[in-house]
Amino acid sequence: MIKEIGSMQWNERDEIAAALQALVQPLQSKFAEQPGHLALGTHGTIYTENRRDAEGFLRMLWGIGPFLVHYDDEQLQQQWVHGLAAGCNPHSKHYYGKTMDGDQLLVEMASIATTLLLAPHQTWDVLSETEQQHVADWLFQINEHRLPPNNWHFFRILVNVALKRLGMNYSQELIEQDFELIESCYVGDGWYFDGVDQQFDYYIPWAFHYYSLIYVTFMSEEDPKRAARLKERAILFARSYQYWFDRNGEAIPFGRSLAYRFAQASFWSALVLADVEALPWGVIKGLYARNMRSWMNHPIFTADGVLSVGYHYQNLVMGEGYNGAGSPYWAFKSFLLLAVADDHPYWQAEEVEQEVLQSRIALASMKAMIEHTHHSKHALMYPVGQFIGYQNHACAKYSKFVYSTVFGFSVPRSNYYYYEGAFDSVLAVSEDGVHFRDKPLDTSYELHEDRLVHNWQPQVGVTIRSTIVPCGDSHVRIHELETSRAIIAYDASFSAPFVASSSEDSTAVETNWASYHSPVGHTMAKAITGFTQAEMIRVEPNTNLFYERTLMPALRAELQPGTHVLVSVMAGIPTGCESQLPVVELMEDRIIVHYNGQITTVIKGQQTSE
Repeated sequence: MIKEIGSMQWNERDEIAAALQALVQPLQSKFAEQPGHLALGTHGTIYTENRRDAEGFLRMLWGIGPFLVHYDDEQLQQQWVHGLAAGCNPHSKHYYGKTMDGDQLLVEMASIATTLLLAPHQTWDVLSETEQQHVADWLFQINEHRLPPNNWHFFRILVNVALKRLGMNYSQELIEQDFELIESCYVGDGWYFDGVDQQFDYYIPWAFHYYSLIYVTFMSEEDPKRAARLKERAILFARSYQYWFDRNGEAIPFGRSLAYRFAQASFWSALVLADVEALPWGVIKGLYARNMRSWMNHPIFTADGVLSVGYHYQNLVMGEGYNGAGSPYWAFKSFLLLAVADDHPYWQAEEVEQEVLQSRIALASMKAMIEHTHHSKHALMYPVGQFIGYQNHACAKYSKFVYSTVFGFSVPRSNYYYYEGAFDSVLAVSEDGVHFRDKPLDTSYELHEDRLVHNWQPQVGVTIRSTIVPCGDSHVRIHELETSRAIIAYDASFSAPFVASSSEDSTAVETNWASYHSPVGHTMAKAITGFTQAEMIRVEPNTNLFYERTLMPALRAELQPGTHVLVSVMAGIPTGCESQLPVVELMEDRIIVHYNGQITTVIKGQQTSE
């Protein structure tokens, strides 16, 4: 059944429901092993094994809940209801237990609340009065704990809304307090930050807006002003979020929690539930369906049909400390549209191909520039000022110069050798040629219509001002570097899949440039000034999120104490596409970039454009 999903179109409700059943089928035999829990793996997390297994079971509800609204599956319904009753029963050996501040179980309460809101007759009404009270009491614990100042406050909002609609004890006061916190994260143009004002990632579509639209669905009559505001923000957000996807449905890989994979499409699903036509329904259908089709044609399942931790393939290296074996099933949030009736206009609409009205869009609210090339065959993101310090591989996931839907990006295995660091799309420096440091959070930044500027400090005594000028599939990097010590600097282009049988014939390395024609595209690093030599780096396996093994063109500079200027052209051109490279003109006090009729002038320490 899993193999059949790869040929589905993801346009019709029955087809999507069949896909959900196929994804759940490999897991159903495990539901009976421990009611309310689902043990899918053995690798560790920051939370306990009991919570990992509870998470695995409860994350299924993001898909099962919407499914049960219109579809009958008695076995699945009974397994879920029986498991929930056991998990919430304080007298059961399967009890989820008392919760604590910041508990992982508080996260999983949101799927229960949403399921009870969507399908009360198939779930809540099946429970006995005693079981209902157990569930309500267990959920109410979220009102007794402190939550981190981020999207978690929506969990408590949804729990209290569900308890309220079911006639159980709830807290309106906490709903209001939680919305105050959510409001403090709003920055405009439909964008929020997730508790840290340097973080604008997928938690905005699959958390802030997703939960907002569930709230709108059930509370718009009772709370019309807030619902109208949340709808308006979702419409604004959709206008820019659509640019995160290329025409093949591949989304820009960026930020934390990427193991949730096709949760990227959950925002479009939530718009359907809330009946918010933020874009024409055919456009929304295309964005949703193409992303789902894209994911189902990557090797994201284990041999026994379980969603793996990883991105395009199973990969624990890129995971977070909170990624248990069941964590990837947050992706089931994209099945929310199954709760919508057949006569909804979304189901009647024809899928519309992506049409990008702007090839480049600068998003000041989310601190990034997005570029689309070749009629959106390639989408690239250039972020500035983004970082979240407590995540695995934060520098790699937030602070590279560029992220690509064709070449992905890499995370380090270590920083001990350059090839282990896999520092694609960023500059990394070292004093001994062994230990390397790449770009952390910018100390300051600038976002213009034609370029981005990063001011950053990889280590004490080294300060760098990096100006990035996007030029279609390529970009120019200008590093103004001041160092108090001798260092080695490597500046790398995109990494691309390494194929042992053919890569020797498709690589070229000269003194000032390195080039690789890979199966997915041509990646190149070309030195303009300041570099000593070019190299082709075969990086450590399982570092790139897209490809198991990669090659990476890079430029090396050996720098003595003082001030230096390093200038390069980096390119990543998809297979079958032709792309013009920029022309860089060096002058004594400025650097001029010519591309596609536009001139960008970079004056040392000062930026202007014409």
